[in-house]
Amino acid sequence: MSLGRTLKLNTGATIPALGLGTWQAQPNEVYHAVLAALETGYRHIDAAFIYGNEKEVGQAIKDSKVPREEIFVTTKLWNTSHRPEDVEKALQVSLENLQLDYLDLYLMHWPVAFKPGKENVPKDADGNIQFDDVDFTETYAAMEKLVGDRVRAIGVSNFNIAKLEKLAKTQKIVPAVNQVELHPFLPQDELVKYCHDHGIVVTAYSPLGSTGSPFLKDEKIAKIAEKYNATPAQVLISWGIQRGCSVIPKSVNPD
Repeated sequence: MSLGRTLKLNTGATIPALGLGTWQAQPNEVYHAVLAALETGYRHIDAAFIYGNEKEVGQAIKDSKVPREEIFVTTKLWNTSHRPEDVEKALQVSLENLQLDYLDLYLMHWPVAFKPGKENVPKDADGNIQFDDVDFTETYAAMEKLVGDRVRAIGVSNFNIAKLEKLAKTQKIVPAVNQVELHPFLPQDELVKYCHDHGIVVTAYSPLGSTGSPFLKDEKIAKIAEKYNATPAQVLISWGIQRGCSVIPKSVNPD
């Protein structure tokens, strides 16, 4: 379903409209999910440092024997590496985890910085998250310097219109992608229009709903699926793709 459809990035490259998300996929499960997806015909794999499973994703890509140039691989810079001097180091860690020489897309996961250190979500004695005084525009400027042999395109994630407009004042490279939560219950029409008007592809995460894919059990979705002789997952994925977005459902089930 839609495996052959692609969208054109502002870099001139193409991104498959349908990809496999790996959020909340445990390391022991994600290897088999990625391998099965690639064997099924998926050519777009979405990862992130914070998911803690880049190594398994990379091993599955390697073991699939699918030529590297045929796979579009995305991963993301985590909040503890927002200081400009830490951005390239974080990229190198992800490349080594994934056993790759380059990324097709490197995203800033969130427009917020955490204090660097051993903890991915650092907290003080009272349990409050320790934020770092680094503006996301500084982080993005460091990401811009990475574009080349190791990073083919850069983008952002979880950015609203206000954040994109602020970034536009300093950016030298327009983000290729803005990855956000997007589905019929959170359509984000204004944000999608803004991105499309500015040459930014929108990638929809959690298209089946967040934890536990709750929308697969929604009555309205079920009725639409029955009408079109489709599954609820197919309806939800098609909704995103028909709006001109790429969609990355997560599944650790080979079926």
